[in-house]
This record gives sequence, C-alpha cells and structure tokens, in this order.
Amino acid sequence: MKAKEIKLQDILKKRGIDTGNIDNRLEADIPEAKESSKRLMETYYTLKVTADMEAPYWYNRTWWENDGDVIEVRRAKAMAACLAHMTPTIQPYEKLVMNKTKYVRGGFPFPWTTASFFNAQAEALMAEVDAPSESEADAVSVVGDGGGNVTESYGEVISIAKKFGMRKEDIPVLVKISRPWAGISVEELSNKYAKMTPGYDQYRRIMDSVICMFDSFAITQGREVANYYLPLQYGFDRIIELCDEKIAELMGESGGDGDFGMSRAYYYVAMKEITKGLSAWCENYSKQAKYLASVETDAELKANYTRISAVMHNIAHKKPASFWEAIQMTLCCHLGVTNEDAMSGLSIGRLGQILQPYYAKDTREGIMTDEEIIELLELYRIKISCIECFASAGVSGGVLSGNTFNNLSMGGLNYDGLTAVTPLEYLIIEAGMRNKTPQPTLSVLYDEKTPEDFLMKAVTCTKLGLGYPAWMNNQGGMNFMLRNYGPEGMDLNDARAWCLGGCLESAPGCFQPLEYDGKVTMIPGGASPSCATGVHFIALPKILELVLTNGLDKRTGKQIYPAHEKKLDSYETVIRQWKEYLELTTDVVNRCNNIQMDIWRKHAMPVVNSLLKPDCFTKGRHIGTMGARYNASINFESCGTITLVNSLSSVKKNVFDDKKFTIEELTEALLNNFGFKTAFDTGVFSPDFRENTADSAKYEKIFAASLNAPKYGNADPYADTILKDYENYMYDMLRSFKSYYGKPLYLCQISVSTHGPQGFITLATADGRLAGTTYSDGSVSAAAGTDKNGLYAIFESATVYDHSLHQNSQMNLKLHPSAVRGSNGTRKLLQVVRAYMRKGGFHVQFNVVDSNTLREAQSTPEKHRDLMVRVAGFTQYWCEIGKPIQDEVIFRTQYEEA
Repeated sequence: MKAKEIKLQDILKKRGIDTGNIDNRLEADIPEAKESSKRLMETYYTLKVTADMEAPYWYNRTWWENDGDVIEVRRAKAMAACLAHMTPTIQPYEKLVMNKTKYVRGGFPFPWTTASFFNAQAEALMAEVDAPSESEADAVSVVGDGGGNVTESYGEVISIAKKFGMRKEDIPVLVKISRPWAGISVEELSNKYAKMTPGYDQYRRIMDSVICMFDSFAITQGREVANYYLPLQYGFDRIIELCDEKIAELMGESGGDGDFGMSRAYYYVAMKEITKGLSAWCENYSKQAKYLASVETDAELKANYTRISAVMHNIAHKKPASFWEAIQMTLCCHLGVTNEDAMSGLSIGRLGQILQPYYAKDTREGIMTDEEIIELLELYRIKISCIECFASAGVSGGVLSGNTFNNLSMGGLNYDGLTAVTPLEYLIIEAGMRNKTPQPTLSVLYDEKTPEDFLMKAVTCTKLGLGYPAWMNNQGGMNFMLRNYGPEGMDLNDARAWCLGGCLESAPGCFQPLEYDGKVTMIPGGASPSCATGVHFIALPKILELVLTNGLDKRTGKQIYPAHEKKLDSYETVIRQWKEYLELTTDVVNRCNNIQMDIWRKHAMPVVNSLLKPDCFTKGRHIGTMGARYNASINFESCGTITLVNSLSSVKKNVFDDKKFTIEELTEALLNNFGFKTAFDTGVFSPDFRENTADSAKYEKIFAASLNAPKYGNADPYADTILKDYENYMYDMLRSFKSYYGKPLYLCQISVSTHGPQGFITLATADGRLAGTTYSDGSVSAAAGTDKNGLYAIFESATVYDHSLHQNSQMNLKLHPSAVRGSNGTRKLLQVVRAYMRKGGFHVQFNVVDSNTLREAQSTPEKHRDLMVRVAGFTQYWCEIGKPIQDEVIFRTQYEEA
C-alpha cells in the first residue's frame, strides 16, 4: 500500500499536482471569523471580569419596598426591577446584544443568597484590610492569574474572590446592600436550621476538611437545560395576557387542592411581573440602539443600530418572526435565568434544532444567507463566553476554573425517533471552528442514526484542539433517563429529548409544539430543575486516607470522623470502613444541603426559570413546588474515582495478596510522602515531578510496589473489577438517600476542576501519587502515566459496568496533533469515538495538543492569550486556569497514535 501511495504521488507530481503537503493545507483551510467577531474578540481579550452593583441595588430597593407581599410575587418584582433598570450597553459591530450587567464581562453579588461572604468582604474593604477566605475550600483553590481574572487588587480596583475586580467607589454600595441580609440570607437561615440536625458537627468537620467541596446555596441553579419554548411560541405580550386570563380564572379558587390550589393565582401574578421585566429589559436595548443610530455618522454602523433597535422592540412584545429575532430571544431568556442566582451550567440545549424552523424560512426566502447566519452564531459564542458566575474562590476557581458551562448539544434523536441533526447544526460547528471561544462548549449526542457527514464535520472540529465538541452516547443517555425518570412518567418520546446540562450532567427534557412557518415542529428543551444540587464533590481518596489514619486528618491535626479503632487486617475490612465513612458523609451532607435548598425554594425561588420550564406555567407552580415535569434530578458528585480505584488495587495487591508490607508500613510511607517533598513544598502539582528528601531510600521499595501495582486503564481485571464493584455499590447506596423533593439521589461522575484543590488537601495515596498533587481527572480517565496499553485498553477498562446506571461518566484523552493529521486522521478519530460508543461508553472528549506547547504557554502566558484546552467537561483559556490544573493537563498521557 505504501509503495502504491508513493507511486500515485509521483504520478500526480509529474502532472503538476503537489500532494506532499495536502494534509496540512486541508487542516488549515478554515475561513477566518467574521470581521465583527474579530473586532469584538479583540475587546474581549483586553477586558477584566468586573463586579457591578447596579443590578443588586435595584433588587434590594424593590425587595424592601414590597416588604410583606406574597413571597413569590415579591421575588418576581425584585428580579423584574433588576432587569428593567440595567443600563443597556451596545458595542460597535454587535448584532446580538444584552449582557448580564452593563459590563461586557460582568457579574454581581447575591447577598440575599450568600450574605456572610459579602459582609466579610464589605467590612474588610471599608477598613482597607484583606478579607478572610470564606471557607477552607477557598484557601486551597487557585485561580488562573491571566486573561480576564483580577486575582490581586491594583490602583482603584479591589479583587474579590480572586477573580472579580470592583471599583472602590462601589464598595459603599456593597456594604449598604449586604448588611440588611445578615442573619436572613439563604445561607444563614439554612445554617440556623442545619444546626438542629444530629450530624451538624460532623457536617462542619467534613466541609472544613474539604472532603466536600462546597454547599448547595453557593450555586442553587444550573447544571440543567434551558427551555425557550414559551416566548418563542407566544411572545412576551401574549404571555402577559395569558397570565391575566389565569389570574381572573384562579384568584380565590382552590381547584379542589387545599394545599397548593390557592397558590396558583399568585404564581401567575409573579409570572406577569417577571415577563414585564424581561420585556422592559429588551425595550431599553431597543431605545439605546435607536439613540446610537441617531448620532452615528458611519452608514453601515447606523444601519446596524437601526436593525438592532427593530429586533429588540419586536421581541420585547411579539414572538420572533425571523432567525435574528429568535436567537436574540433565546439569548435574552438565557441571560435572564443566569441573573436570578449565582449560576453555573445553564445549558443552551439543542439550539440548532430549536431554531431550525427560523433558519429554514429565512434562507428559503432570501432574508439571510448561510454566511450571515454563521456571523450571528459567531457573535452568539462571544455573548455566551461573557457569562460569569459571581461566587467564592472555592467555586469560581476550585470548581469552575472560570467557566460557566453553557453547553450546546447537537444530534441525538427527534420526537419521531429519527436523527435530530439539522442543517443549522452544521453551521453551529462551522461557527465554533471559525470563532474559537470557550463557550458555548459543543457536545455531540452520538447515535448510530447520525449522518456520517455530520460526524465527520464534528470530528474535524474536535481535531482543531479547541476541546469541543465532546461526544456522548445518545442511547446511554436515553437509558439513564428512562431508568431515573420512568417513575415520574417519562416515556420514550421525552427520553429522546435529553441532552447535557452543565458541563456533563445528563438532564431530562421534553418536546413541545412550536407553530411557525405554517407548520408545527416538535422542539426539545429542558424539563427539570437543577440536575446537580445535592452532595457536591466528595473526595473519595481523602476518605480512604482517613480510614488508614483512624479518622484523623494528619494534614490539619483534626479528628474528622469518629475513630473506628479497627485492626485493618483484611481488604474487606478496609472497604467496609471506607463505605461506613462515605455513607456517614452522604447522610450528614445531604441533610444539610436539603435544608439549604428548601430555604432557597421558599425564600428565593426562581422566577424566570419558573416561567420557562414545562410544566410550571401549565400547572401554576414554580420550580420549588415541583412545577417542572421531572424532579428526581438531585445528585451526589464524586471526585478522584480512579485515584481511589488504583489505591485500593495497590492495598489489595501489595498488603493483603502478596504481603509485601503491612498496612501500618504503607500508612507510614504515605504520611511521609514516600520520602519525597510534597506539592505544598515544591509548588509543582504534576505527578511526574519528584524531589527527594533524606528519607527517600527508606520508602523506596514501598513506593516502587505502589507504582507497579495493577492500574485501571490497561484492560487488567484486577483493577477493573474494583471499579465495577464500586459503581454497582454506589448505585444501590445512593438510592437510599432522598433529596429535598423526596426523590432518590444518583451518582454524578465528573471532576470539573475539583481534582485540583481536593488533591491539594490529600496526602500521598497508595497508588504512588504524592501529597498535594491533583487526583485523576474525570471518572473513567486513566490516572496520568498509568495507562500503558493504548486507547482501546482504556475502553475495555471503562466499560466493565453499565454506564446508564449513573448520570454520566467522564473520560478525557489527550492526542498529539500528528496522531489525527489529515483526512485519514479524521476518519481514525471518528473510529475511536465510534468504538467507545459501541462498547457502551457514555462520554469521551479530547485535547488535541502538544504537551510542549502547554509547557511553553505556562512559562509565557502572554504569548498564548487565545490558547484553549479541555479540562474536564469544558473548554477554558489556558491563562485563566489555575496552576494545579495546568500541571495535571500537561501530564495527562499523550497518545501519539489514534
């Protein structure tokens, strides 16, 4: 074959056709971003993340003016004022408008949810001293110091949460707004009642040791899928009319329901208020664009402002009548939901299927061309990338790495069970290839019915090293939906509407009938509240460490768990004790998180989201009263799965099977970091870096045995069986715990960025990992450097259990660009994806990048401002990621061949 290829190239060369560099030319043959996108991205790169006090000022003012009103109506009025009074900012060359705040990269505090942090910040800032960390998780979380992050104060700008810059003149406003919420915020009320639970002291020890990464009140919404159906179908004016009709029908009527029946009318009063606020928000942008058009001298910009004014006026009142209006309406609703809570992971859903009717009509009638549609999609990417989550450093840095996980899913199946891929989805990928931004991240719901040319287009995008699209198993996702939401009545049609909520959380959806262009199209959208507000990121290897130390955290000297006082004389004893500590953790954390979420839904219930989610508007119930169609959506999030599995494999093999050393000798070696300096000492978090101490020789044999013990990812049943047993145990165990909705918990297997800070607080582990270094990423990624037998061996290891048991599983892989070069490389990469999906794997994503490039970017970040990498379920700018996660990504096994 090789000889034939060379001969063919020689023949073509004689004819004047040089194919020697054809692969490289094809790889680079992607059009540049549109001029408008490039200009706006230049601005984006220079901007800093800014804290704005305008929205909370209006929220507070309206909230206290309506003291005593029905709580959901009061909440709606406050949120409506927040939106209606926000200063509209429109940049030159924008076509899509609206931001979270008046700043392009802005966010604002929510003291009604979390008061203590902002009050501590306010008091410290007024006294011009450094504020204390909100929690231990903040203290051990590292925020990337490049890009838009304001990690240190400078001049007249104060750094808050190691990320947001606030102007000094705004500090008095922060103080005035935060103080009234002292003692009555969701955080402080929930703490008041959580203290009444029998396990509260145990809960506090778990939180302070960072075994659990954060509380539910920190990000109460998100990790779910937005639903844009209602405003697309009716428009804001008609929604207000519908509210008036329901108020007239229901006010004073219980409808035979003595519990919730009377509340239905108050729900529609609240929905009318928030719809008026959304409408006014759009109208303000229309007026601002009209003003800018009146003073603009450039004819092209003037025409653009005039078009924006018309679009914003139309969607302020009527349902969208074009693609431009429809995508702007979805953006308005999306931003509206993200503004009612500190939020990460409000996923966009299957936008290319939702907007397909508008695209089809506009292109058919010559209103817009594909290139003009691509321009709007490029500009949409910028808007979504500008969404920020105002939270503590432990959340924004330790969990999110600055990203907010607005996932856009493509593919899957439609209502009729046929491929859901639309022509618009090809353009969504094209826009992501041209305008390379971290958000929205793209996900392909792989199904055997997905068209081959669409798969090839998506793989070509993956090859660019942008970290997207990631790949999900559509059948696996549907199976999980039916397993988890079947008891609530989910049928096959609704199961087909699922997609990714947040970075990787499988979220339920449903289809609804959109009437447009003379026909009815069943469009998908989210149908549940948050799919990840339960037990947040439990450090599985840390719990094993505490089993070995009798519940005592040697790093801090604090007794975290009750001393078990057991002789660990068998592998089964170790496992039983680990399970005992894990179940205790789940019990106390779940109880306290349930209280947090219950206080939230009673005092700060979502209003924009409760307008949009089916079946809230139909039933007259907000999300907190289970108005959404599906509510069994609360999970347990894990971290460090494979670090745990490999550590248990080492304990089982070296201590109990081969008896190379005792459990006491192993524990001593772990406490002394196998004789090496810790990451706390060296500041290097990559597992490949080791610096000896005088004790290195003492633990040399134990360290070697730990490194050489069977490892997951090599198709070795010894280690893989431990993973299978763990997965099956977690399914049964978690279903015995109930959420605040009274529904069973389920396992969510992602790490996001928590494997950095939670690795930091964990001493050396029995797999040979050193103290303070990151855990393994994801949930079925092999620990860096331990997978020796190639990609397909990892696939064998990962699929030893049924992935539809749990909400997800996460596999991250790193390929050298040469491994997928050219058209043959594209096909090979698709074959890799297809092989894993056919084996039953749920998720796989790729970094296609040379590790040397990452090392260079770590040394000279200013030269790599636009470099993006896939972390764990999301893409982020390299310079905005903290060093522990950077080190971990660099050291991931780099495959030279796909």
